[in-house]
Amino acid sequence: MYAMMKRMLFFLPILFCACFNTAWANWEYDSEYVASGWYVDDGSRFILSLRGGASYGIGKIKNDIGGLSPGYYYNDTTDSLITDGYYKLSCTGDCRDGYVFAGYGNIGDLPAKEEYKKLTFAAGASIGWVIPYRSNWRLEIGWDKISEADYNSSPLFDGDITLWSGALDGESVPVQSGSVQSTVETDIISVMAFYDFFDGLEKPLHVIIPYVGAGVGYADSKTEMLLTDAYGDLSLSTELFQYGEGGGDTAIEFYKSKTSTSSIAGVLAVGVSYGIAERMFLDFGVRLMYVPKIKWALSSEDETRHRDWFSAENVIYTNVLLGLRFEF
Repeated sequence: MYAMMKRMLFFLPILFCACFNTAWANWEYDSEYVASGWYVDDGSRFILSLRGGASYGIGKIKNDIGGLSPGYYYNDTTDSLITDGYYKLSCTGDCRDGYVFAGYGNIGDLPAKEEYKKLTFAAGASIGWVIPYRSNWRLEIGWDKISEADYNSSPLFDGDITLWSGALDGESVPVQSGSVQSTVETDIISVMAFYDFFDGLEKPLHVIIPYVGAGVGYADSKTEMLLTDAYGDLSLSTELFQYGEGGGDTAIEFYKSKTSTSSIAGVLAVGVSYGIAERMFLDFGVRLMYVPKIKWALSSEDETRHRDWFSAENVIYTNVLLGLRFEF
C-alpha cells in the first residue's frame, strides 16, 4: 500500500504538468477540438506592437489672414516702399521727407515665403488581431505620435500685392509681412488592415515577410505661434489689438498663441517583418500619413478669441519605423 502511494505521488506532478500545458495551449490559441486530445489551430492571434523612428513632414503653407489692409508710403526718389506703421511709428524727422501715400494693400493675398518641411521623431503602438483562418490578414488599432517640430520664417509672407486709393492705385508692388516662430506636434489614432505575404497558417521564423496596409484615422495637431510685427504693417490695425499688448502708438507684441486642429487622416503602410523567436517579430516599415490641414491662429490673452493666421495644407508625414510585434 505504501509503495502504491509513493508511485501515485510520483506521477501526480507529471499529470499536473500535462494538464496545465494542454489548458495553456487551449487558452492561448482559439482552436477547435478534433478528437483524442488533438486541436486544430485556426491561426488567430492577439497582436501587440511597439515602434519608433523618424518622421519627415511636408505641407503647403497657406495664408489665412483674409481681409487686412494696411497702408503704404512710397518715395519715388529712392524707389522705396514702407508700411503705414513703420512710417508713423519708426520713421521720424527727415525719414518722412519725399514720401507720399501709395495706397492700401490686402496682406491676405500674400503667399508664404517658406513651405513646411521638417524632420523629427516618431513613435507608435498598436493592438490587434490576426483573423481566424485568414492568417495573412490582421486588423490593428494604432496610435502614432509625431513629436514637436518647429516652423520659423522671417518674413512669414512675401510677394506682390495690388494697391488702391493712393498714388500707386492699381499697381502691383513687392511686400513682406510678419515673422513667426512656431511649433507643431501631431497624434494620429488609426484603424488599419494589413496583408502579410506568406504561405501557410503560421508565419515562418527566420524568413523575411513583406506586408502592406491601409487605413483611416483621427488626427489631432497642436500648434504654438509667436508672431512679431517685423515690418510694421500690423501694429496700426485695431482689430489685432486684442491679440497682443501695445498697438496704435507703440508696436504690438502678440501673445504666444495655441491652436488645436482635428481632422480625418489617411494611412498607408509598407514594410517587412522577420520572425526572431516564436511569437516575436522584428518589424521595419514606412507609414505615409495624410492630414488635410493644420492651423496656426492668433489667440487673445485669455484664449477666448482666435483669428486664423496661416495653415499647412495637405500635410504628408513619412514615418520610417523599427519595432517589435508580438503575436500571442
